[in-house]
Amino acid sequence: MWVQVIDPVNNIVLSALVAILPILAIFWALIIQKMKGYKASLVALTCGILIAVAIYGMPVKLALLSTANGIMYGLFPICWIILSAVFLFNITVKSGQFEIIKHFMASVTSDRRIQALLIAFSFGSFLEGTAGFGAPVAITAAMLAGLGFNPLYAAGICLIANTAPVAFGSIGIPITVASQVSSIPEMAISQMIGRTLPFLSLLLPFYIIWIMSGFKKTIEVLPAVLVSGGSFAVLQWFSSNYLGPALPDIIAGIGSIICLIICLKFWKPKNIWRFPNEHVPTIQASHNYSAAEIIRAWSPFILLTILVIAWGLQPVKQLFNSIGMVQFEMPGLHNTIADKNNILLPHIFKFNYLSAAGTSIFLSAIIAIPLVGLKFREGIKIFQSTFNQLKYSILTVASILGFAYVLNDSGMTITLATALSSTGVLFPFFAPILGWLGVFITGSDTSANALFGKLQSATATSIGLDPVLTVAANASGGVVGKMISPQSIAVAAAAGNLVGKESDLFRFTLKHSFILLLFICLIVLAQAYLFNWMIPEYQMLSPKTNPAMPDISNGFIYLLVLAGILIAFATFIIKTNRKRKIN
Repeated sequence: MWVQVIDPVNNIVLSALVAILPILAIFWALIIQKMKGYKASLVALTCGILIAVAIYGMPVKLALLSTANGIMYGLFPICWIILSAVFLFNITVKSGQFEIIKHFMASVTSDRRIQALLIAFSFGSFLEGTAGFGAPVAITAAMLAGLGFNPLYAAGICLIANTAPVAFGSIGIPITVASQVSSIPEMAISQMIGRTLPFLSLLLPFYIIWIMSGFKKTIEVLPAVLVSGGSFAVLQWFSSNYLGPALPDIIAGIGSIICLIICLKFWKPKNIWRFPNEHVPTIQASHNYSAAEIIRAWSPFILLTILVIAWGLQPVKQLFNSIGMVQFEMPGLHNTIADKNNILLPHIFKFNYLSAAGTSIFLSAIIAIPLVGLKFREGIKIFQSTFNQLKYSILTVASILGFAYVLNDSGMTITLATALSSTGVLFPFFAPILGWLGVFITGSDTSANALFGKLQSATATSIGLDPVLTVAANASGGVVGKMISPQSIAVAAAAGNLVGKESDLFRFTLKHSFILLLFICLIVLAQAYLFNWMIPEYQMLSPKTNPAMPDISNGFIYLLVLAGILIAFATFIIKTNRKRKIN
């Protein structure tokens, strides 16, 4: 057994400066050296291993095993989601159906500013609430690039837009994890986040359009900006405070799309804005597609929506995990590392190949192949070309997850957290920074909450603050770290055809991450000392007894209903397509 050393140089400030070196290595590689993503991630990984071994005294064997564990997690489920999402998009493009989607979007609005609100902000939020883990950025960045957006702006805007929904992503999993580690009820954390992030959600549409087109051009579409951000913020606040953490992204995402489309029925921007030097679109406005053709073109994304919602239902998850999950203790690593309290750290790899979100996306793509007029032989070729397209992105994600695991297992992450937690009465300002740091390292708000949730709670209690404020701040600050996480950068670059240009994308999002982080920090600080009436009342959870065995019978019922919906939808698409050919 090896015990983590949190303060290797006997001075927490100096130890924190040492611990931050691997993170600075990523900044150096991407910003100064302008390295490709996979090279930068390998540099950071090497730096992390060297410091873990040389300064923190981590045995070489454990450092390498930790790296391998992280690489495995990077490949599954993260890369599985990315591969499936881009595969689904490529099927839509290769079949020619994306041309119809382009036409449809142009009929709703050909203004790039409003297209960004509909797809990057609202639709991306909906996908974050259902699938999460990289799927929203992968799909929306690919869609915007396919619509003709400047690829860098497509990827960058989707990364920035993906901040507002992250805390409630994947049916509220980040909040569930925060509750488990802090013993604060899920509803209380949901309410506190729901009284912080709506301010960001209200600002974000204006901020995105301002980045794209400048202040004057943003004012031109102010009605759309207010409708999009205002409806999203209100629905996010209401659902998080009264319905719980599972639905805010789904309700706010769909609701803001509906509100903005209704707005466009009564109001249109006077001038259609496009990127400078952008070619005039070749979409023929004279060609009117039927409703059936439009539904068929959108069918891959409709299937995606149906399946990811079904996969997020607890009975379906439990059923799939009972028959389709392999889990094992990592040899030589499980219960081999102890934290500073001599608590052994488990390292169990779960290969939940049926319940994984990537599987639902992949299944959506498989079902879509015949519906969009392709043969399965063509689908296989598209999958092969998709894998070839993403090979460097897969290497980047795998490397950066190996890097994250080394930082966590060696104790470097806890060193940084301990240094930030020693800031006393200013801790509410620094609490979101801790979440930001956790998401930057791990690429996941869920992981950041698992890492720092307990520390946030204990630190707040020690200085006389309500712990729900800082635990929620961990999740709220984490959302703006997502846009610069190397994992997220790799996903967005892959989807936006920017592989090899990750450094450009990183530089694009970096300053915006800092600006929005400062915004969150100031909100949390104000909530701590000026507006503490915003903090919800609650009672801490008591220790749980052993949970009862899940009843998987409901899972079969849900799957039967799902099968019925899929058959009905596929039949409709096939029949309407035949009628169109006959006519």
